[in-house]
Amino acid sequence: MVIDPSIFKSYDIRGIYPEQINETNIRLIARAIYSFFKLKIEKEKFNIFLAYDMRLSGPQLFDAVKNELLQMGADIIDGGQLSTPSFYFAVFNYKYDCGIQVTASHNPKNWNGMKFVLYSPRGLIKIGKPTGMDDVQKALSEEASEMIKTRGNVTKRDGILEDEVNKALDLLDNPNIKRLKIVADPGNAMGAQYVEALFEKIPGELIKMNFELDGSFPIHEPNPLKFETLSDLQRKVVEEKADLGIATDGDGDRLFFIDEKGKVVPSTSITSIVARELLKRYPGELIYFDIRDILGPQKIVEEFDGRSEIVRVGHAYITEAMNKTGGIFAGESSGHMFFRANGNAEWNLPVILIILKVISEENRTLSDLVEELRRSYEMPEYNFEVSNASEILNALKEKYKEGKFWDIDGVSISYIGWRFNVRTSNTEPLLRLNVEGYSKIEVEEKFSEIKDFIKSVAR
Repeated sequence: MVIDPSIFKSYDIRGIYPEQINETNIRLIARAIYSFFKLKIEKEKFNIFLAYDMRLSGPQLFDAVKNELLQMGADIIDGGQLSTPSFYFAVFNYKYDCGIQVTASHNPKNWNGMKFVLYSPRGLIKIGKPTGMDDVQKALSEEASEMIKTRGNVTKRDGILEDEVNKALDLLDNPNIKRLKIVADPGNAMGAQYVEALFEKIPGELIKMNFELDGSFPIHEPNPLKFETLSDLQRKVVEEKADLGIATDGDGDRLFFIDEKGKVVPSTSITSIVARELLKRYPGELIYFDIRDILGPQKIVEEFDGRSEIVRVGHAYITEAMNKTGGIFAGESSGHMFFRANGNAEWNLPVILIILKVISEENRTLSDLVEELRRSYEMPEYNFEVSNASEILNALKEKYKEGKFWDIDGVSISYIGWRFNVRTSNTEPLLRLNVEGYSKIEVEEKFSEIKDFIKSVAR
């Protein structure tokens, strides 16, 4: 059977169901992943933690993966329906050998796929292009391994959400949180699980929007990066006179906040708040940001005696960097937040708790807090559909050659007071532009200038 190679992405496997990924070919992919795991784990018998999200094709694909792995002799820990952060939590905290999550993240409803990880004491190893995805593809073309005489066993794992919430509360020493009014919209997707579980343990009024898990996404696409999906939540926060709003994506690994005025809070501002609070408790710790927007969080880390490291865009790359150098936290511009305590993977519960804790202790609004910690301005990411990305990147390097050049991810050029990054998307055929600086006027001017230049060169 020929499997479309385009489903093997930089960080995971994703394709359209059932054309690109289905109950038949996912069994072959599961077999290849098992062979990869077996080489890496070097144990005769090992356990695999399995979970899936709310997509309509999830139960069938999950069962197909589980049955194939059992036939291979694997012992399965069945986590059932979970968010991706809860999946990471289970693998890392229960020290399972490896794990597979059936999910397509925030993609539209007709997609599905898999994320898979290996356990290590230092942190989870997410399997992507740098860490073994090519080996999995290669294993697909090889002959099947010897027949396994003993079928594997299945153990059901319960209580994961309760353990996860308790660990997040312990991490922050059971913070003193006032009875705040919070509106949350997980978009009928997996974030509903851990948000609801959290508010069963802390004070506050939780106003729920679209909490029923429904992979048809009847109200809106579960992708808070598309700000149009946040309009109902923004309106509800203002109507209810709530303290803030919370939005999560399809598999629950992205997190966005709405302030009490109904405005979307930039992820960099949330990163700054979390970094400040962690550095108050753990001075000198290492904090990571992705290359897109760094000026504001970097200033905050410097002010609170921390260290920072810039990494390329992509959740697997950030986890890999944290595994190597051991930082405590990372914040990505697209809403991914990573903690060492969760295997250097995404974990949104501590972020929510930190925001609620600071608002409670300082008795102030989220918008005031964001403004106080503002050190820079940034334009929303702008996307170009182009067929000559390399030519454009080279033209930008030539035009802005007097600036300081970084080649971490695409083209990043810095000047006194402002900087920009242009990179190709890891998941879509797009060129992405980010511009930030200390003067709002200058940032807007440079954004227009670079955008016009790219359009003049684009084909």
